[in-house]
Amino acid sequence: MSLTLQLPTQDRRLAAFTLSAAPVRPHRACAPFNRIALAAAHVVADPLADADPWIDPAIDWDRTIAYRHHLWDLGFGVAEAMDTAQRGMGLGWNTSLELIRRSVAAAASRGAVVFSGAGTDHLAADRAWALEDVIHAYTEQIAAIEAAGGRIILMASRALARAARSAEDYLAVYDRVLSQVVRPVIIHWLGGMFDPALAGYWGSADADRAMETALAAIAAHPGKVDGIKISLLDKEKEIAMRRRLPPGVRMYTGDDFNYAELIAGDGTHHSDALLGIFDAIAPAAAAALAALAAGDAGRFHGLLAPTVPLSRHIFRAPTRFYKTGIVFMAYVNGFQDHFTMVGGQESARSLLHLAELFRLADAAGLLRDPALAVARMRAILATRGVAA
Repeated sequence: MSLTLQLPTQDRRLAAFTLSAAPVRPHRACAPFNRIALAAAHVVADPLADADPWIDPAIDWDRTIAYRHHLWDLGFGVAEAMDTAQRGMGLGWNTSLELIRRSVAAAASRGAVVFSGAGTDHLAADRAWALEDVIHAYTEQIAAIEAAGGRIILMASRALARAARSAEDYLAVYDRVLSQVVRPVIIHWLGGMFDPALAGYWGSADADRAMETALAAIAAHPGKVDGIKISLLDKEKEIAMRRRLPPGVRMYTGDDFNYAELIAGDGTHHSDALLGIFDAIAPAAAAALAALAAGDAGRFHGLLAPTVPLSRHIFRAPTRFYKTGIVFMAYVNGFQDHFTMVGGQESARSLLHLAELFRLADAAGLLRDPALAVARMRAILATRGVAA
């Protein structure tokens, strides 16, 4: 089969593109990592379900859990029911809890790692809630996840962002919630570029002031916080905060633009990782992390460097639509038989965006079966009226 196809360009032409890069091919973990690496995993929709995708998400459970096994095989832990799984953008709490239960059970069957998102998203979005309601909502989700045997990622709360009037309100809520958790949690600080409803989290639009509040919440609860993941796409903020974390509290990078240098560290401090981009670049990231653990920083950076332009493209503004690129990668790589997403989010990125994503994935060696990738890209082009 020819590995050349016609892809659209910015000037509305079609230009021949031939796949060139040899795929990165590890299917199993090459060696133990010296960083904790959690991949926030996507969900696979069921395109044959008799359901309205904007209202009632239908999940292909077999393919969804199979993708987690792919990530575990490569040495990653899974961050479950997070924004990469379209939490808050099509995936509600009831479906999220079912996903968490299935994922935790699958992980237990093989001794794999999974942390799961607990939030307040079962509170109706069209109501104003009191702080006590937010605390109760967090408590309810935490209890359900812990009852399933799950570890907690304490997700940022849209309801809290609406209800809080000051940094002290955030501290009061986190004090109550952290006091109740059974095992140490990962706190998730998700920036407004990922979710506009979370702008000004921790009580301030100024990231430095917000950081002070987050650090105070962590310091007040020694032994209750495993780490904090910050997703601000600002490496300097992450570096500044990780230097100030209490001993034993990890920084999990959520920076899908600068992850390589943040994971590598500066010789004194480094970041562990909880990243949505790991879902899409898992083979390259696994090989890179194994190289880093073996002391081969050159190979680590050499493997990850070509993935950075791909990640920056997938996560370009509006960043909240990055999930479309993640699922696109799973489709062209044969992990699912369709490019259908919960909530119809496959339409959230343009054909030009997907064409450039395809080029960058090839350059990074992340099209694992080039002939299949070409066939599937042609199918996507055809649905949008382009003969390739």
